[in-house]
Amino acid sequence: MKLQESGFQLPSFLPRLSYEKQDTLLKLLILSICAVLSFSTRLFSVLRFESVIHEFDPYFNYRTTKFLAEEGFYKFHNWFDDRAWYPLGRIIGGTIYPGLMVTSAVFYHVMNFFHITIDIRNVCVFLAPLFSSFTTLVTYHLTKELKDASAGLVAAAMISIVPGYISRSVAGSYDNEGIAIFCMLLTYALWIKSVKTGSLFWSTMCALAYFYMVSSWGGYVFLINLIPLHVLALMATGRFS
Repeated sequence: MKLQESGFQLPSFLPRLSYEKQDTLLKLLILSICAVLSFSTRLFSVLRFESVIHEFDPYFNYRTTKFLAEEGFYKFHNWFDDRAWYPLGRIIGGTIYPGLMVTSAVFYHVMNFFHITIDIRNVCVFLAPLFSSFTTLVTYHLTKELKDASAGLVAAAMISIVPGYISRSVAGSYDNEGIAIFCMLLTYALWIKSVKTGSLFWSTMCALAYFYMVSSWGGYVFLINLIPLHVLALMATGRFS
């Protein structure tokens, strides 16, 4: 009603909705735009050239993911790759963070289960842009827990186009950071949620997200440093039950 009094004419179908429904619809629209923008801004390498894996580490990750998808997790975990670290070779199960490979293999098998034919290479190429869209949604919820919904929308819009994150999650850059940023923010969001609610359910979800983060990237040290520091700060200020 306030928008109409100020001279802004709403579309004909919107006045039939309550203010709360209009607010929810607007939030969903903004978040959808942020997610699409986050995905599309990372496709320039595919649009200019083709769907390929870039650089050395991403190609090694692609090789291991292909082996996992074809041979299964047991053989993958016990695989001795004689082409890596030549001439010494590399024991794959004990020297990598398998979260990235397992995530891609799960997407690949789920899509094939629903008869969506896709090559494992294309799953690897587009995994990072897809998770960047998920990151915008997680950033919204994290900032909403810390401040409010308006701040969450601004944070989601900013992280969808921030250059530092784009450089680590472009299509074809199949590296751990492609999913690790999502895992880190998800863990932080669930940690804040569990602290504020005291719910065992959210605490369990936080623990699972933490496990996913640890299995995906060596940067999990940020989590094991910041979360204990947060606990220490809460204890020092007496803000605990």
